[in-house]
Amino acid sequence: MHRPRMARAAVMSIVAGSLIVAGARTELSGAPNQEPLVGGIHWARGEERPPEAGRTSRSPNLTYHGGTVMHGTFVEPIFWGTSWSNSSFVGDKVSGLTLFFSGIGGSSYAGTTSEYTDGTGHVGTGVTFGATHFDFSTATANGQQTGPVLAEVCKEIASPVADGYYPVYIDQKRGRAKFCAWHSTGSCGAVQVQFAFFFNLDGDSGCDPQDGSGQHSQGLSALANVSGHELSETLTDNHLNAWYDANGSENADKCAWTFGTPLLTFNNGSEWKIQGNWSNAAFNSGTGYPNSSGQKACLDGGNYK
Repeated sequence: MHRPRMARAAVMSIVAGSLIVAGARTELSGAPNQEPLVGGIHWARGEERPPEAGRTSRSPNLTYHGGTVMHGTFVEPIFWGTSWSNSSFVGDKVSGLTLFFSGIGGSSYAGTTSEYTDGTGHVGTGVTFGATHFDFSTATANGQQTGPVLAEVCKEIASPVADGYYPVYIDQKRGRAKFCAWHSTGSCGAVQVQFAFFFNLDGDSGCDPQDGSGQHSQGLSALANVSGHELSETLTDNHLNAWYDANGSENADKCAWTFGTPLLTFNNGSEWKIQGNWSNAAFNSGTGYPNSSGQKACLDGGNYK
């Protein structure tokens, strides 16, 4: 997620004086009643933001900013909105995302994040899938603020855990929003958790990876691709203060909408079309496949030289 612009644009209700700004990034201040800021967004196709002026000469690699990474992750998705009670709308999305999160742990795709560390250890590629939660009330979140999404997480998750990742999938389309999803961090009581927000991407060409395999519906394929993106960024930058580049872009941002292996196979045999993640090691050695800027450093678990 490219974070500085999203932080300013998405949480406009927070006054600048209440924020802690570190370099190019806006971070949580811990002030009472303050909304957590978005770590960034997965831009829709054609909506990617250009690099910040004056920074193009810096190394494109991610650098470490002192925060934590995930050493193991516990996932419980939340499906929010009245349409999730309608089987024709649900289709293969819930069962498919269950398959997705159940198989991603320990996969070669998850392994593309393992080079990053916080000093106590490298990113752990183990992902444990927990319960699935449904809230059939009208989804009041529209992606422009983090507060309603965090509140939904705290309401639905009775016992949140520090290594928990809680993606929230609403049933509403993105409309005029220029992004498909984002991730963030905040507190449910005394526990700081990781969470993310996703629109309904059915029929959304701007968020469609164009998976032609026919194994999944278009809406599921789109959600799976951006889910891989957000999880990868959560693993390497869960509290928004660990790994990102000079422009604030995280590992998945730097390979957004570029694909290497046509279909990635997870440990449970499921197959997915997912964009890759930036690897400092691959860039330094000239391996991987190129991103949209032609920088050869993207990995998705396939073999590249």
